[in-house]
Amino acid sequence: MPRPHVPHRVAVVGAGMAAARFARQLLALAPGGSARVTLYGAEPYAPYNRTLLTGLLRGRYASGAVALPTGGAAVRTGTEVVAIDPGARTLRTAGGETAGYDTLVLATGAAPVLPDLPGLRTAAGALRDGVHALRTLGDRAGIAADVRSGGTAVVVGGGVLGVGAAQALAGSGVPVHLIHDRADLMDRHLDAGAAAIVRRTVASLGVRVHHEPGTATALGDGGRIAGLRLSDGTRLDAWTAVLACGVRPRTELARAAGLAVATGVVVDDTLAASAPHVYAIGDCAEHRNVVHGRAEAAWEQADALAAALAAELSGTPAGTRRPAPPVRLLRLGGGPVEVAAFGDSTASGDDTEVVILADATRGTYRKLVLRGGVPVGAILVGDLTTVGDVGDAVASGEPVAGDALDLLVGEGCG
Repeated sequence: MPRPHVPHRVAVVGAGMAAARFARQLLALAPGGSARVTLYGAEPYAPYNRTLLTGLLRGRYASGAVALPTGGAAVRTGTEVVAIDPGARTLRTAGGETAGYDTLVLATGAAPVLPDLPGLRTAAGALRDGVHALRTLGDRAGIAADVRSGGTAVVVGGGVLGVGAAQALAGSGVPVHLIHDRADLMDRHLDAGAAAIVRRTVASLGVRVHHEPGTATALGDGGRIAGLRLSDGTRLDAWTAVLACGVRPRTELARAAGLAVATGVVVDDTLAASAPHVYAIGDCAEHRNVVHGRAEAAWEQADALAAALAAELSGTPAGTRRPAPPVRLLRLGGGPVEVAAFGDSTASGDDTEVVILADATRGTYRKLVLRGGVPVGAILVGDLTTVGDVGDAVASGEPVAGDALDLLVGEGCG
């Protein structure tokens, strides 16, 4: 008698955006019944779009609007994987369950970086009541519950997440302080002119921006935060603190299993890690010495791996498809602060040409950076009408046809 078909077991550690995209693509491309995909997520939620958390905080979206499809994969929520054994091809969960796999995909994402501010934690080492990161649906729920009880909020970190959080809280009627340790907001992506527009826009929402070059100290008696004292002695009373200081790849599982880890889990052009049948995608993966840490890169990696595995399962292995590194991108919208930045947006030097259109009255700023006539970076603030054309121009790597100024203005735009 013929042997019954046994589906290829694909275990995905993580149930975030990269994991959901990979599962959906693989199950859509692979022959029916050839793969059984299981996502293991430590959070108690099914996969969701993490980039919409500030929109949720502002009340722009209902909770169900951020859910992500998985193509029929099994999703094990609230199931943390605590160990993997690449030699035995097994994983172990926090609940003591051991499960086997044929292919393992690490999509463990990234963890928030928590600043080491004096007084931020209790004597036991836990964050004080009222102090939150903003990385998960649970974080968002905790922040929302605290701000509903009144008082001022302070956001620590002036990157895209911090500015987005400050905008969301202010839009909900909460008085907000925003603390940043650099001279310019979003300084990794914006130049001083663009950052000044962003600062004026958030200030118009009632957000007070503080540039803190030293180390702030958290205040409060007992277990709850009561505010921050800046290095110059300024006291900011606050009932809620939101920490938006960046993220770092989650690599503990991979490191403990003996996989090669640098900043992230090291992968080759096929997204394979250093052990057979193990791959890594998304915020935890390091490809060609780069951890991209962006949704676009995670989706590109998920698509590439899903296509390769689907081809293998169909018996027609495809050639190596190296995931194309997406153009560096920042995007913040859906509110008064609208920003897009592409590529080498802050590049300068004798080999670069910069075209800028700024209107302080309207609160708009448009900038195109060219090298040899080729757009290599751009910034748009306050008016994203031309965002598609500008983004395509930077991604194409081709010289601008005609006047570069026309690209910034756009047809019908003044």
